Amino acid sequence: MLPDFSNPFMFMLLMIILFIIISGRYFLVAGMFYAVCYLWFPEKYRHRKLSDRAYSKNQFKKEIKYSLLSSVIFTFTGAIAVLLWQYNLTKVYIDFHAYPLWYLPLSLLIYMLLQETYYYWSHRWMHIPKVFRIVHKVHHDSKIASPFTAFSFHPLEALIQAVFLPILILFIPIHLYILIFLLVIMSLSSVMNHLDIELYPARWKNNVSKWIIGATHHSLHHKYYKFNFGLYFTFWDRLKKTENKKFEEYYNKATGIPAQQS
Repeated sequence: MLPDFSNPFMFMLLMIILFIIISGRYFLVAGMFYAVCYLWFPEKYRHRKLSDRAYSKNQFKKEIKYSLLSSVIFTFTGAIAVLLWQYNLTKVYIDFHAYPLWYLPLSLLIYMLLQETYYYWSHRWMHIPKVFRIVHKVHHDSKIASPFTAFSFHPLEALIQAVFLPILILFIPIHLYILIFLLVIMSLSSVMNHLDIELYPARWKNNVSKWIIGATHHSLHHKYYKFNFGLYFTFWDRLKKTENKKFEEYYNKATGIPAQQS
């Protein structure tokens, strides 16, 4: 039985535990990818680098500072979600038989598609010049994305991103383990997309990488601000014609596809 998180002391304890989990997850995933691709096996991944320029001075320090601020905001909204769940105000369930088993993958897909839609349109809104300067500029100060850019947001942007899942769980049923799995997907995809190293193989060019966003797709967003606004999938960029036409050129170069085969 869970402790009563409406108690101020227990709520603060919950906040501390969630902050350790959220920030620890960030440092673990970002640090792991950075260590593997940049420190342990740099020769293996050097040809897959998407930018020729070096990272700016103090970039990592700034990214980590803003990532910790983002983690505080993610922690607060996460703690509110746990409190709502404890009081039976959410649609998060733990009994595998509460819904048909086929609903488990379907609920994951529903959440990802709704997240994709929310992210795409809020992301485009954040690129309106007046909004951009206040809300989104911090993230784009990383001209070349790094694994540590994944959580590097202005607090207002972090809040915009953080509120969506707690709202979704109020209305759409999802198993607790599927929700945790979604959070893992969010962390991995965010870091991989900001890696500035294309990890997808050449053979995925006309299938997976065409529809699932990877490092090439998102690096072009940091390079050319007016394109590639998606989170997981490319379908909104394709439908609204906001996908950068240089994607194939950059993907071919990063994955070693000869020009005559492109």
